[in-house]
Amino acid sequence: MATLGNSANIFWHEYPVGQAERQKLLNQKGCVVWITGLSGSGKSTLACTLGRELHCRGKLSYVLDGDNLRHGLNKNLGFTPEDRTENIRRVGEVAKLFADAGLICIASLISPYRKDRDACRALLADAKFIEVFMNMPLALCEERDPKGLYKLARAGKIKGFTGIDDPYESPLNCEIEIQQKNGVCPAPNEMAGQVVSYLENKGFLQA
Repeated sequence: MATLGNSANIFWHEYPVGQAERQKLLNQKGCVVWITGLSGSGKSTLACTLGRELHCRGKLSYVLDGDNLRHGLNKNLGFTPEDRTENIRRVGEVAKLFADAGLICIASLISPYRKDRDACRALLADAKFIEVFMNMPLALCEERDPKGLYKLARAGKIKGFTGIDDPYESPLNCEIEIQQKNGVCPAPNEMAGQVVSYLENKGFLQA
């Protein structure tokens, strides 16, 4: 067996309980809400608030947080472009499994490269990948600097930091864009409400 190629003896197994049955049990449709944006743009705040709102509505969701995943699943990855691509690929595959299980999977990652996000979108069919762009100005994110990373990046102590010396590629056709209104950021509940309304209108909150 060890002498055979990696894929020579791998087969896909079908099981009697499928996605439709799981979704009927949960009375919701599985999907991936992919929240992208600069560090400090409010991704985690939205993810937490959205998860709580869905829970209050009796809907099952799970948050995949970029930092948390780097403590386990992706702890062997750094921040080179290649490692960032692999980081997003792994999260995309896990998110796909959650969606197949019938959950509303909330993925909260900077995910700076467009091609990597598009690759995750391609994993799901039937418009089940919902890209949410936290379109907040760099100046605002840097002012917030909740982890003190921008300060370190400006001082040259962190290299390849998104928004400073590594690019962030904004989505071209995201489903939801959240931004300031008259220079004021929307409240967490307002942001979550915008996403919930989208999910409701697209039929994800019922089987």
